[in-house]
Amino acid sequence: MRESYGLTLSHHPWMVRYSKDQDPSADVTSPLPLIDRRAFVAGGAASGLAASQALVQQALAQQPASTLAFLQSFMQEGTRFDANLVLEAARALARRAFVAPSTALPDPFNALNGESYGSIRAKQERRVWGDENRGIMLEPLHRGFVYTTAVSINLVENGLVRQLVYDARSFDFGKLNVPANLPDIGYSGFRLLARDESSREIASFQGATFFRSAAKGQGMGAMARALAVKTADPRGEEFPVFRIFWIEKPSNDDVIVIHAIADSASATTAFRFTLRTNDVTILDTEATIFTRVAMDHIGIAPMQASFLFGPNKRRNIDDVRPAAYEVNGLQMLNGRGEWIWRPLNNPEQLQVSAFMDDNPRGFGLLQRERDFAAFQDDDQHFELRPSLWIEPIGDWGPGSVHLVEIPSDAEINDNIIAFWRPAAALTAGSETTFAYRQFWCWSPPEKPPLAQAIGFRVGRGSQARRRRCLVEFASDSLGPDHPGDIKLSLSVSPGQITAPRLLINPQRKTARVSFELDPGNESAVELRLLLEQGDKPLTETWLYRWTP
Repeated sequence: MRESYGLTLSHHPWMVRYSKDQDPSADVTSPLPLIDRRAFVAGGAASGLAASQALVQQALAQQPASTLAFLQSFMQEGTRFDANLVLEAARALARRAFVAPSTALPDPFNALNGESYGSIRAKQERRVWGDENRGIMLEPLHRGFVYTTAVSINLVENGLVRQLVYDARSFDFGKLNVPANLPDIGYSGFRLLARDESSREIASFQGATFFRSAAKGQGMGAMARALAVKTADPRGEEFPVFRIFWIEKPSNDDVIVIHAIADSASATTAFRFTLRTNDVTILDTEATIFTRVAMDHIGIAPMQASFLFGPNKRRNIDDVRPAAYEVNGLQMLNGRGEWIWRPLNNPEQLQVSAFMDDNPRGFGLLQRERDFAAFQDDDQHFELRPSLWIEPIGDWGPGSVHLVEIPSDAEINDNIIAFWRPAAALTAGSETTFAYRQFWCWSPPEKPPLAQAIGFRVGRGSQARRRRCLVEFASDSLGPDHPGDIKLSLSVSPGQITAPRLLINPQRKTARVSFELDPGNESAVELRLLLEQGDKPLTETWLYRWTP
């Protein structure tokens, strides 16, 4: 079932993903719902932009040595903002050799630990738009600790560009011994705050291309990335970095548009984020990738979070809490309309799972556990962490949802990563656009019309290597009037299943499936489970990879 959050949501048949080399005539000019298209003309990547060519030629002629100066030259202080120039700047930067950003900082910011960096506080009275009758304020973030790369932040007010120049007077440095004549060291990013009595954090963009958000009443948890490049690849991961932002002054209905350019050795990418905040935060993302080299391993709509331990696996962690995780599963709605739930794991060794699909309809890392008793943590409150759900806009074609599970012994590590990996590689010099919607929410807007998995436990079996497993589903359809012809569909590869058992509790409206897994000498076993009525699914498809 779909919860609209006051919006009309639908899947969109028009093509958003295209390659200049493969399809120069792709129709990408239809309007995106909820997105003001006055500043985004995706078709320009293939058929020319309506930007001022004089400004483009002037910027190209200047060719400043610094990457930031080069990007800033496309729309200088006081000039009129043109979103087409963001695309032109990204395209032009992709034609230049990649230069890694400098991380140099003056004393004392060059040697800050986490505690000393946390002591730097932005002054409330210096917040951008803080004295205006708008629902969103902006607070620039200082450089230091692991946030050493400078980004250029530009505001768009009344259609004109104004650079947000570094000003040390905007910060309280606490006990840090800060020189009185600090140079312009730039900012590491920014965060958006609600202009109400809570001043709650709505979203933040800081570090490489990381950003995060949450629904009202939640704490921060899962984090998104703008683009993943060679994640969990033996060749080594490549981390793009945001170089520059243009942030449009928020409208009176709490909508803010953020334009950005990210850069790495392989590609330059132009982004347009449209953020709407209410009970949930909805972030529409449009990304145009300009490749320098052929790219055969990219991740679209990447996200990450932590999973330390839960009822299915404690990994020999001695902890007073019954569980510790920000998200507990990967939800997918594939192009065939099948709902899939994959519980997460903290494995002994790196695990990568690929779920093949064609034109996915949605996927995300979810926190389904909302009961404090499940965690018993008065500080972290994992039950209040956001779920992050991705709804593709347009046809993404063939590819796979990738799930990366990294061994971890600390809850501060984001050891769970998920993203969409297109099947086709991007050729060198190509331009490709993706669009999608992010929901930072309590639960996704579209829910399976099926019983959902609400619990999974693993314990000792009847023999040495055997493991006893218990999966529990819940739904109103399992109540007193439930159908009596429920069939258990359970498979394993490799290994064997013994003693499968189905127990339905109409009073609790639940169904429990218990079985013993005999993996033999295998080091990894794939499990698949669902309940069916006739030839139709009664539950979502439950998948799991068991490892010793």
